[in-house]
Amino acid sequence: MKMLTSAAIVVAASLVVERSGPFLGAMMATLPISAGPAYAFLALDHGSEFVATSALAGLAVSAATVVYMIVYAAAAQKWGVVSSVGSALAVWAVSIWLVLGIRWSLGGALALNAGVYALAIPIARQFSAGAMPAPQAKRPWDIPVRAALVMSVVGVTIVAGRTLGPSIAAAAALAPVVLLSLALILHPRAGGIATASVIANGVPAMLGFVGALTLLHLCAVSLGAAASLLLALGVSIGWNACLIAARRWRGSVRAGM
Repeated sequence: MKMLTSAAIVVAASLVVERSGPFLGAMMATLPISAGPAYAFLALDHGSEFVATSALAGLAVSAATVVYMIVYAAAAQKWGVVSSVGSALAVWAVSIWLVLGIRWSLGGALALNAGVYALAIPIARQFSAGAMPAPQAKRPWDIPVRAALVMSVVGVTIVAGRTLGPSIAAAAALAPVVLLSLALILHPRAGGIATASVIANGVPAMLGFVGALTLLHLCAVSLGAAASLLLALGVSIGWNACLIAARRWRGSVRAGM
């Protein structure tokens, strides 16, 4: 039931992404529609202290997700879906291996993210202007593939949380399943440049994860996992809403000039 619930949420979101253009698609894709349910299930299984520890590990892990996004966006400019996704996943796996080998403090994890975003945001701008073509007819396997990807990640998260500890659970919960599923579905249909635009537009939005995971780490024990998860969700949604509002404001200013 946990796997099916998460799959339903992510599949519905991915269908919206295909119709909303690169920027709005990226804002949808970078909401915690996969990580949120995964953390909720970890809270149900393990309690607030486990969630707080996992959120701290997740801060460092989320930086690796941004690395995945940049590598995919760059590779997709010239390569096909298999090579682009494969190279991005390989770099992500190495990044995760390095991240999990360090015992992170809150300050250290935030410093890591600051360094990664300082490099990633300017690079992402180079790939963010591609246009999304009109939606195409769905192939029979599209939705089952999306559902299977999400269900696999949630299943791994649940098992990892029970057997391997909070750090591995954080890596599984924050695996780029939505970004991966979007690439596997959109890249063959819309092309690498358009799909890279969706992923690249999502890099600034990932800062919402930094705020959400920081709050979750700090508040999970004192406020309880349920309240902290809701607050973290609010931070992520609020950040993306601010990015949308800022983009519309800049558009209206340019239109009025």
